[in-house]
Amino acid sequence: MLYITAQQAVEQVKSNSRLFFQGAAMTPKLIIKALCDRYKELDNVEIVQLHTEGEAKYTQEPYNQIFRVNSCFVGSNVRKAVNQQQGDYIPIFLSEVHLLFKRNILPLDVAFIQVSPPDKHGFCSLGTSVDVTLSAIENAKRVIAQVNPNVPRTHGDGIIHVQQIDAMVEVDEPIHQVFLSEPTATELAIGNHVAQLIEDGATLQMGIGAIPNVVLNNLKNHKNLGIHTEMFSDGILPLVEKGIINGSQKMVKNGKIVTCFAMGSPKLYDFIDDNPMVHFKEAAYTNDTSIIRRNPKVTAINSAIEIDITGQVCADTIGKMQFSGVGGQMDFIRGASLSEDGKAIIAMPSITAKGISKITPYLKKGAGVTTTRAHVHYVVTENGVVNLFGKSLKQRAKALISIAHPDHQEELSKLAYERLNN
Repeated sequence: MLYITAQQAVEQVKSNSRLFFQGAAMTPKLIIKALCDRYKELDNVEIVQLHTEGEAKYTQEPYNQIFRVNSCFVGSNVRKAVNQQQGDYIPIFLSEVHLLFKRNILPLDVAFIQVSPPDKHGFCSLGTSVDVTLSAIENAKRVIAQVNPNVPRTHGDGIIHVQQIDAMVEVDEPIHQVFLSEPTATELAIGNHVAQLIEDGATLQMGIGAIPNVVLNNLKNHKNLGIHTEMFSDGILPLVEKGIINGSQKMVKNGKIVTCFAMGSPKLYDFIDDNPMVHFKEAAYTNDTSIIRRNPKVTAINSAIEIDITGQVCADTIGKMQFSGVGGQMDFIRGASLSEDGKAIIAMPSITAKGISKITPYLKKGAGVTTTRAHVHYVVTENGVVNLFGKSLKQRAKALISIAHPDHQEELSKLAYERLNN
């Protein structure tokens, strides 16, 4: 297949169509920009996506008069649009997003993706973001790909043939990079508490950010850890190099690191490139509770924006504002809870940057319940660890207040009494 320009490729997009954008580090920024440049020629174009990187020009003036984002997860670049008239959010488990395309609930006209150059057999790699992209490709009427030699060739399911691509645009630029930040004292304390819950032989699920990295940094004396997760970043690399993460105790993909996307530094991408140890699978696989639970000692570490005194977790809204998305939290919370000797963990600071307690008598008005109180087991703050499993409402309130910030414990105790004794 011959390469064409980005401008020629996006001419395939028509008014009144629905598009899919591959996300995370694989966001195809060049062809998205070319699409936005055509805004005067188009009308009523819907964009379905997960979390993308880049400026998301399609959510800004004047492009947002033509393009409307309908996101299954909300990143910072589309947050304003989703919470205003220019966009919307679909509450959905990451494990089920592919069904929107497969079942024709959201029929796709064009999928925008980024791939590695084809090998001698004509196969390209979807790189570090397989997640729901395969389903989009299989169900879209047309596929437009930017082909980039900087895309790692990954093992697993993210391989497509050039015959599945309708237009190819040659690009040579680094894929999106994320670097580790220095943890705060609070994050160090939380990470230390979480690390003490992790047993030798555990299978880990954790995301990106300071707390997961602190947890990983505290596992240098552990043995035979595995990874089955929806995403990972640089924090795993030292443990892989030391042989601590080896997957030897896993039942699913023994010896393999299983994920559906990854994002990090060039060192991470070098590690992933052509590495048979790392298997990129669809989110329908990585986040399938029945698959997750087959591994022993699954330890799932997730975060929260707030949690009420009965254990209801809000992880995707701040009041009525859509901040992120449901994502895979429930998929892994349930999978870990059903795993033999598994542990489902919610880890968060006890207060916000403004000093507001994240443990509250009630969730904020308009807040979404991401994980129900019946699903929540371990909760960790910098002040300690509690396990809510089997506890009554009053016992839960007492336990959660014990790990709240000391400045808020007295008021929380008073409000808990009023809520639970009337």
